[in-house]
Amino acid sequence: MIWQIVDVRAVWIKEFASALSRQVPTLGWLPKFSAASLIHNHEEEFACDDPPLTIRTFPLQRGFARFPFKILAQEKKRITRRLRERTSSPTKSPLILTSPHFADVAAEWSGPVIYYVTDFFPAYRDEPHFIRALDTKMCAAATVVCPNSQRIADYLNSEAQCPIEKIAIIPNATRAANIFQNMPTAPGELPYPIADLPRPIAGVIGNLAENTDWILLRNAIERTPWLSWVFVGPTDMAIQDARQDEARRFLMQNRGSVRFVGEKSYSELRDYARSFDVAILPYQKREPTYSGSSTRFYEHLAACRPMIATRGFAELLHKEPLLRLIDNANEMRAALEDLHVSNFSDGHEELRWHASQTETWENRASKMIAALSERFAIGREAAA
Repeated sequence: MIWQIVDVRAVWIKEFASALSRQVPTLGWLPKFSAASLIHNHEEEFACDDPPLTIRTFPLQRGFARFPFKILAQEKKRITRRLRERTSSPTKSPLILTSPHFADVAAEWSGPVIYYVTDFFPAYRDEPHFIRALDTKMCAAATVVCPNSQRIADYLNSEAQCPIEKIAIIPNATRAANIFQNMPTAPGELPYPIADLPRPIAGVIGNLAENTDWILLRNAIERTPWLSWVFVGPTDMAIQDARQDEARRFLMQNRGSVRFVGEKSYSELRDYARSFDVAILPYQKREPTYSGSSTRFYEHLAACRPMIATRGFAELLHKEPLLRLIDNANEMRAALEDLHVSNFSDGHEELRWHASQTETWENRASKMIAALSERFAIGREAAA
């Protein structure tokens, strides 16, 4: 019996699938979208090294979940056929679907279905009613529904008619390899691209785009001339807010104590997170970010360094004292100065170290396996 997961484009889903593959046989499916996929049927399988995972690509018609392609393409049947061909027992093989657009596939699959919801999809573009309809169909067809936050769980229950007993919340996480075996007592060595920067160093990791409060960061940096700042992540996504965009451009053009090192592989992020004197999580309060689960929080939690975060992520509002919450640049400056006085030790290093031990992708995969087993047990009891 094999577990299959569609689709594994997102880094966090690929990480989860890799962790799952260490517990049960797992195949990740990667769609290749095009306007002419109707006339293509080629699949290709390859072994991903980082993270380890067997992935199979397949052509997928752009707009396949919408009329008229939904009728013309009949991708639900093509996808289901592909999935069935990869397992000898379709009625027993679990299928994990990561997007509401695969709702018809969920209804078509004869085995157990898990809806793994890692984003607040109604906030994307101008199609909340369309997404809600798909979510409703997906929740009806799924055996287990696994949102990565309480807010998404609440939405699925109230607006997609998902029964509470179907829901198992599975937040984002970090790799087990990123967890310290013993509690660290100081920041790690600086990676080569920032080795010349003077300490102390404040670090920001992630997609450096619209969900970041660049105005707050600019003001905080101006108030902390004694501090070096490092930004790790891509900056190619556009920012619609002109003031936020100008603030990012200003910081990117800055030199000296502000360093943008560009996008790094997931495996490299650990060394940056461990090297910072303090981690900054400067989220704007906006959807879909606010309703999701913060992957960078779990990366920094594993590094055990102090964290300062805005209130732009609902999940983080319940994480003190693992981090310190602030509302503006003056509060961030005050928090940074408090850490400066204490040599960047906030007294919660051991608490973060203990908390990090279970916040791994491997743990999340185990929870999903257990949730599916429990759901089947409930079904058997009801039938009896």
